[in-house]
Amino acid sequence: MRLLIDILHPAHVHFFRHFIVEMLDRGHEFLLLSREKDVTTDLLDAFGLEHTVISSQKPGRARLASELLQRVVAVSWAMRSFRPDVLLGLMGPSIALAGRLRRTRTVVFYDNETTHRLNKVVARLADAWISPRGYRYDYGAKHLRYDGYHELAYVHPARFTPDPARLRAHGIDPHKPFSLLRFVAWESIHDVGEIGFGIEGKRRAIEVLSRIGPVYISSERPLPPEFEPFRLNLPIEDIHHVLSFATLVVGESSTMASEAACLGTQAVFVSKSGRGVNDEQEERYGLVRNFNGGREPEALSYLEKLAESDPQEIKQQAAADRDAMLAETVDVTGFLVDFVETGSVRGARVGENQASSTRRGRQRRLGE
Repeated sequence: MRLLIDILHPAHVHFFRHFIVEMLDRGHEFLLLSREKDVTTDLLDAFGLEHTVISSQKPGRARLASELLQRVVAVSWAMRSFRPDVLLGLMGPSIALAGRLRRTRTVVFYDNETTHRLNKVVARLADAWISPRGYRYDYGAKHLRYDGYHELAYVHPARFTPDPARLRAHGIDPHKPFSLLRFVAWESIHDVGEIGFGIEGKRRAIEVLSRIGPVYISSERPLPPEFEPFRLNLPIEDIHHVLSFATLVVGESSTMASEAACLGTQAVFVSKSGRGVNDEQEERYGLVRNFNGGREPEALSYLEKLAESDPQEIKQQAAADRDAMLAETVDVTGFLVDFVETGSVRGARVGENQASSTRRGRQRRLGE
């Protein structure tokens, strides 16, 4: 098959990269259309994935709408020469519109409810709209759910092995407690109206987490001078090795919270709206602690309690919880390969949210 993939965000690179390699090995062809956003193109280059940049992110709703139109036109033109059999993407408004206009099969994956109205429109336009089982809304017959999380497309143990040497090469001891703080830029369409840590909250989080061990910061925005000494300096493609060995991951990124959980690291996520997948990771496995509604003071109080805990106990509990999670989820890259090649996959289902039950036997949450 000839497959066109629309890449909008760094997380999309990770989601598709193992799928691309496996499908190339099976003889399929690809065209990747990318976007200048954060480190998206840097990641594509780091992984040796050829791509064509067709737009750049610009802040503001009007500019986002203008960029969407730009991408729809660019995708449509690319389809005329490449003639894809299938269009693939996360979120997917540009490929859903272009696919409908050119009558090409379109498959969209997404896990973020903050763009619910747009997602609902895309689900009607696409041939399939696929989400993790924890997604809060139901979009009908085209909405397919799978057991797992998008991040298991690239940090599932079948796809990723943590390497302590990657950390040592940049001055991080992987076997001593440390924490990672993640701050986002709030410039994506799904970030409109979102909130996280304020400047005082960031200072307090650094102070509290420093009681556990070194603190490193990953940030989409430029850091104030006072936070520069905490900047995480290592190749962007090595971030998941850091997440795997960290004691705690704290911040404003739903994706990074989920990545940490899937790697067996306790995460704390602060946002206004929250996400269904992170809620499930808390309720079912205890791997993420969510402070929806932007409850920064409560999050900082929770970090105070965690700072009094044994770091080794935190890691051991998270590792056990991850084992329980992996027993109930799938290798998402394998799921993608099966679905794209066959149009269906055993075990996937159409229907409502399946994530309401709490994992049996979980007696407590860390910090309580």
